[in-house]
Amino acid sequence: MLSLQFFNRFLVVMALLATAVFAALYRVNAGYGKFYTPKWGPAVDNRLGWVLMEAPVFVAMLLLWWLSDRRTDPVRLVFLLLFEAHYFHRSFIFPLQIRGRSRMPLSIILMGALFNTLNALMQGGWIFWLSPADAYPASWLTGFPFLCGTLLFAVGMAVNIRSDAIIRNLRKPGDTAHHLPRKGLFRYVTSANYFGECVEWTGFAILTWSWSGAVFALWTFANLAPRADRIYYLYLQEFPDELDPQKTKRILPFIY
Repeated sequence: MLSLQFFNRFLVVMALLATAVFAALYRVNAGYGKFYTPKWGPAVDNRLGWVLMEAPVFVAMLLLWWLSDRRTDPVRLVFLLLFEAHYFHRSFIFPLQIRGRSRMPLSIILMGALFNTLNALMQGGWIFWLSPADAYPASWLTGFPFLCGTLLFAVGMAVNIRSDAIIRNLRKPGDTAHHLPRKGLFRYVTSANYFGECVEWTGFAILTWSWSGAVFALWTFANLAPRADRIYYLYLQEFPDELDPQKTKRILPFIY
């Protein structure tokens, strides 16, 4: 397994890459979902694309857990269950709920799968291999970081799933028009689903109290904030009389 010194350098590199991606995505639209374009190359059905992109992290995390001699550690097992709960939903439930016939470029899928695999190495590498053996005693489950972080994780996941459902149900059967989401936290941000995911992984960073979790939270914001910005301006163009920029922000309520 990797040494702790190498792992820490790996985290620094990943944090720097997140910063570069953050800047780049304000200039380039990632070509999936609302911004799909054939310019990104060959594409597959959107449902299959999500499975191919998200499932690698679910499988890789399981392998890192199973191959570790800490796989029966109760606290680390709870970390695993929380992490895998998100990715089971994202890999195998969310894709089945997608409506329409949109497509996802293979290039986006490959980049997403690569990052997800590296993220499994970040989270699983720390939790199951490189963290000190006594880093997470049983008392961790009643401590402030775990309780606070788990609450944030659960709230963020609930917001994310609920917001996806609101978007999914904007159209009635046979309706092809575009609609501005208004329910839930969409009253405050145009990308409430992304806000939920940012809260979720901030919670995970807190409940594990780890730099690997913090780097993932940074990546989540770096990836989603620029996209939320693009969606915001798209809605401003489509619904100039319905979207109030003073009340509705992009991804962080009342802030941005």
